[in-house]
Amino acid sequence: MTDNLQVLISGAGPTGLTLACDLARRGIQFRIVDKAPAYFIGSKGKALQPRSLEVMDDFGIIDQILHNGKFHLPFRGYDGSKVVGETDPHDGRQPTASTPYASPLITPQWRVEEALRGLLERSGRKVELATELVAIEQDQNEVSATLRHENGDERVRCQYLVAADGGKSFVRKFLQVPFEGEAWKDERMYVGDVRLRGLDRDAWHSWPNHPDGWLALCPLPSTEEFQFQAQVPPGDDREPSLELYRQLVRERTGGMDIELTDAPWLSLYRVNIRMVARYRIGRVFLGGDAAHVHSPAGGQGMNTGIQDAYNLSWKLGSALKGAPDALLDTYEEERRPVAANVLGLSTKLYKQITGDDEGKIRRDAVTLQLGITYKAMSLSKTAGDLTLKVSSGDRAPDAPGLNGAGEAIRLFHLFRGPHFTLLRLFASEDGMTMTERRGVKCVDVRPTPLEKSCAAQTYVDAFGHLAAAYGGGGGEYVLVRPDGYVAWVGLEKHLPDLDQYLGYFMGR
Repeated sequence: MTDNLQVLISGAGPTGLTLACDLARRGIQFRIVDKAPAYFIGSKGKALQPRSLEVMDDFGIIDQILHNGKFHLPFRGYDGSKVVGETDPHDGRQPTASTPYASPLITPQWRVEEALRGLLERSGRKVELATELVAIEQDQNEVSATLRHENGDERVRCQYLVAADGGKSFVRKFLQVPFEGEAWKDERMYVGDVRLRGLDRDAWHSWPNHPDGWLALCPLPSTEEFQFQAQVPPGDDREPSLELYRQLVRERTGGMDIELTDAPWLSLYRVNIRMVARYRIGRVFLGGDAAHVHSPAGGQGMNTGIQDAYNLSWKLGSALKGAPDALLDTYEEERRPVAANVLGLSTKLYKQITGDDEGKIRRDAVTLQLGITYKAMSLSKTAGDLTLKVSSGDRAPDAPGLNGAGEAIRLFHLFRGPHFTLLRLFASEDGMTMTERRGVKCVDVRPTPLEKSCAAQTYVDAFGHLAAAYGGGGGEYVLVRPDGYVAWVGLEKHLPDLDQYLGYFMGR
């Protein structure tokens, strides 16, 4: 029996790994287990949305992630062997001062997991493979879980359990949580990672008009492989195989000279659109595919799971250090509406791809997960009547500037880490010195450097990027949550309200 565990994470995909990496930097005692005997080698998801790239930036692994991916991979359409056009669906989306990642990065899911596992191992933790969660009991004070290893069963006690164990989640089924939605029995596709000869790696190749269904071959950056996707016609019950995939390529490309040489991973995918009725069951939380499953269109599933974990981790850390248990209820409050919206979005995108066009879907900030907001939710607070370009609940934009020594710095650099960040926007030089607050990085935003030293860290908005993104100019205060969303805004006279607000999270 293991007794000193604070959190047990079941499932070591992108959701579980994101949660583990954030808990590790908070000093939380946790274990992350996965029933698989080895790490998954297939691509499954292959796009990181800009908001997920910002999470990787916060974790300090963005360079590795970018090295293994590619922006702006164009779609090249064919009618048989004839090229009919090529387009970049994210043409015109380029990085800006407030948005350093402006379009999805094409990268294999296993590369994302590899980077997160590396970060986890550098923190002294690792995934426990071949370790299956087989039973759960809980009361008001703890969760008792049974883990099955090769050599027998182990019982562990923990304060919280997080299920990131995928669309077939054992935890969800064991706790009988309703999984509402539908399965599209006639919507299936063959998927896999294949090696081939006869196609360049400069585009995502697509044959959308074959009578039996569409075919797509997408090069996977930082590998020698392509992701294979092919619509399965009704009544076709063949199992995935390399020879079948070769046949589909011959038929749907009009006999193009493309040779599939190998297939490290093959699968039959059935479209399910489902979401749990609850994200929290006592001391158990559901996240990622365990809480919501999507169509593959639009690259939403993996990214929504990463954001689930990023939202939950800092709240678990706060609760374990004395914050009220009710804080954990805001995980469902904030994330369940997002999943519901994303499910509708990915469903519409899938119908577009398969020919059931419900109208052109704008590639807007919600699709890229940059426009997700927690406005009007219980943690988003505004004191007084302020006019700013950001509101509590919004994503906090980036802004390049200078530090007090005149060196280049980004606002995201100041946000990086497990803390809250308090910005004071352009207070007068003779204004009050910012008071340090436990668990908060205080940043004094100035248009020009101060002549005298300041206890707070100084950010100089030398290029006007912060003013353009945030507004302000009268000493407004903007509190940014550890997950990069604006938590509270107010003025100097509202600081007692801010301290009361912070006290909720700091357990005082």
